[in-house]
Amino acid sequence: MPETPNLIRIKKSLAAHRPVFSREPDKQHASVALILRDGELGPEVLFIRRAEHDDDPWSGDVAFPGGRIEQHDEDPRQAAERETREEIDLDLAQADYLGQIDDIQGAYLPVRISCFVFRLATTPQLNHNYEVVDTFWVPLKVLQDPARNREELFTYRAETRSHPIIDLSGYSERVLWGITYRLIQQFFTLVQAV
Repeated sequence: MPETPNLIRIKKSLAAHRPVFSREPDKQHASVALILRDGELGPEVLFIRRAEHDDDPWSGDVAFPGGRIEQHDEDPRQAAERETREEIDLDLAQADYLGQIDDIQGAYLPVRISCFVFRLATTPQLNHNYEVVDTFWVPLKVLQDPARNREELFTYRAETRSHPIIDLSGYSERVLWGITYRLIQQFFTLVQAV
């Protein structure tokens, strides 16, 4: 599939970006994959909805595929690729690697996240493992719609706080918030919206 002007701008922005890496040894390190494809409304991003487990602090959340970096992973990017393959049976070796955005820190838990951006020319069938209950694509334009962006109260460990969210109605019954929200906002800032 030929590259659209939006995709060309995204690629140029990511190629010029020098990501800021977090080097905090006391924080658990995880990696995720922000995966794009071309859609009818322009570029779309892939999200997963995590399965609900009592011992998972991100239980049921909308997220990018990814997870903890294991000792056998060569580097954070390889970990994101491995986790994506394990969670949704998608081999990112077949995707175009576009670049990396800045690492971020968890707001509640001692975790640092590295995020790698990929583009799929074609969309294979995705098969979930036990960690994932759904996958869905959302146009970047939908995520940027001011009517979908608002504040919502969340309670974590008996503390209630207001957080920015994106309403995903029509794509998921969940909202986008937290780490994944912060990563997508950083992506939008970096590529100056699409």
